[in-house]
Amino acid sequence: MVKWVWFNSFLSFLLFFETLEASPCSINGFPMVRNISELPQGSYGIKGLSHTTVAGSVLHGMKEIEVWLATFSPGTRTPIHRHSCEEVFVVLKGSGTLFLASPSDYGNKSPGNPKEYFIFPNSTYHIPVDDVHQVWNSNEHEDLQVLVVISRPPMKAFVYEDWSMPHTAARLLFPQPWDEQCLQSPQKDEL
Repeated sequence: MVKWVWFNSFLSFLLFFETLEASPCSINGFPMVRNISELPQGSYGIKGLSHTTVAGSVLHGMKEIEVWLATFSPGTRTPIHRHSCEEVFVVLKGSGTLFLASPSDYGNKSPGNPKEYFIFPNSTYHIPVDDVHQVWNSNEHEDLQVLVVISRPPMKAFVYEDWSMPHTAARLLFPQPWDEQCLQSPQKDEL
């Protein structure tokens, strides 16, 4: 009888622990080595996007950086946006276009005309704090897959309807769609 009670208790613990690990919002059970293909991914209402948070502040308790794996189908693009964190991209496969307007290019009113940069497999680029940018899979035949690292998560983005929209009219996007389900309390903005 004692063995049966102990066994049932042990099974209950394992099921509870498994539930913690399986929860998309749990920071418990964050293993040192994980298979990226087994991590939760989704489009989060953005047609043509597949997003996976590899390591994040909201999902995993990361404090200084966040890592994403994003795949854009042909023709898919990010919104025109800026944020108060640095961002580094590594292109894993595919090609596309990075549109980038730096503060020195547009003064104080709007992003203006961005510079265009061709991105390709094994290329990397970084986005400085508050530079307005957009990533576009302009390749008609292949997905664009990028590994993204951001500083100071969770990211607060300001979204523009177009490149001539005034900075003061940009709309705050927070939390990010992939963090909405898990973000429990307001985050302190350290700026």
